[in-house]
Amino acid sequence: MNPQADSAAPILVTELPTASLSRRMSCWLYEGMLLFGVIFIAGYLFGALSQTRHAMDNRLGLQVFVFLVLALYFTFFWHKGQTLAMKTWHLKIITLEGQALTQKQGLIRFFYAWIWFVPPLLMAGVLGWSSLQGLGAVMIWIPLWASLSKLHSDKQFWHDHWAHTRVVDARSQISPTAPTIPT
Repeated sequence: MNPQADSAAPILVTELPTASLSRRMSCWLYEGMLLFGVIFIAGYLFGALSQTRHAMDNRLGLQVFVFLVLALYFTFFWHKGQTLAMKTWHLKIITLEGQALTQKQGLIRFFYAWIWFVPPLLMAGVLGWSSLQGLGAVMIWIPLWASLSKLHSDKQFWHDHWAHTRVVDARSQISPTAPTIPT
């Protein structure tokens, strides 16, 4: 047996520090700014390919196309471990086993992450609110939903809990030889 391997304590994924709420929300806001460019390019591409001259002419098609582009964007980068915003804020997304997300896990997390927007927008639609009132509902819901992470035992967002993922501080890297949590 290797004496060095026996003396090294295994690093459990739960021992990796969870990124603070303020860093995760700062990353979230920065991601939104970067997504403005992604959505702009996607909208331009959709308009050019579909020969749509006004966004309201083919609104549903544009919404579906942008949704698919966002799904592709996040699934691709989460599979790599980080989006550009996550790299900037030194955050990393991993599975509960400490591995990189598969494409399927990234897609599942993408759908769960829509909890940031769907409840207030659904409420606004059901109650017949204006766009401004819907935006107000989203602005109230986002800090409320983010603060609910404080109720999670690991301080993770609930969509990460449901998707079996964790956002950790990337400055504390997982050792390549460290064992993962047994399943």
